[in-house]
Amino acid sequence: TDFYDQMVRKCIVPLTAGGDHLISFPILRALGREAPVGMIHFDAHTDMNDAYFGDSKYTHGTPFRRAIEQGFLDPKRTIQIGIRGVKYEKTDFDWALAQGVRIVEIEELFERGIQSVMQEARDIVGSQNTYVSFDIDGIDPSFAPGTGTPEIGGFTTFEAQQMVRALNGLNLIGADLVEVSPPFDPSGGTAWVGVSIMFELLCV
Repeated sequence: TDFYDQMVRKCIVPLTAGGDHLISFPILRALGREAPVGMIHFDAHTDMNDAYFGDSKYTHGTPFRRAIEQGFLDPKRTIQIGIRGVKYEKTDFDWALAQGVRIVEIEELFERGIQSVMQEARDIVGSQNTYVSFDIDGIDPSFAPGTGTPEIGGFTTFEAQQMVRALNGLNLIGADLVEVSPPFDPSGGTAWVGVSIMFELLCV
């Protein structure tokens, strides 16, 4: 948080590589200190759990719940895209929806199409400060297996590019690409996908 506070003071827009998804929390704490930010979040999971790994409150499964609770993230200007996979329980969904978060599960994304969903995302965040968080496990593991919690049935790398390119023109104050674990993919392919998505984020 101290590091990102310095970036905010210097008017630097951060693009961050990670690392597990908890890194989004201290970044949002710095960027949303003056006023809560909106967020467009690409992922297979909501990361809105109250606790994970037992009773741990600060893990890769909890960052956005903590950010909403502490006032750094505006739930009514938050949309999560590509959510899918095994649900351990429904509390993360129920809590997020009760706060006003928009959850687009993978079935809806494929049924409606990228253009329609991304237009809704743009409408939700509007012209105010917006953060983008891209979890590599949003992409199908056939394209990016090097991650800790892979879920089959995701979008392709080209569909990921299309969605990121649809962010062009928004008031983006920061972005991250997270959950790449190079040891889980010795080929280096997942790392290449990750850095390529970072390039796309940099372009918008």
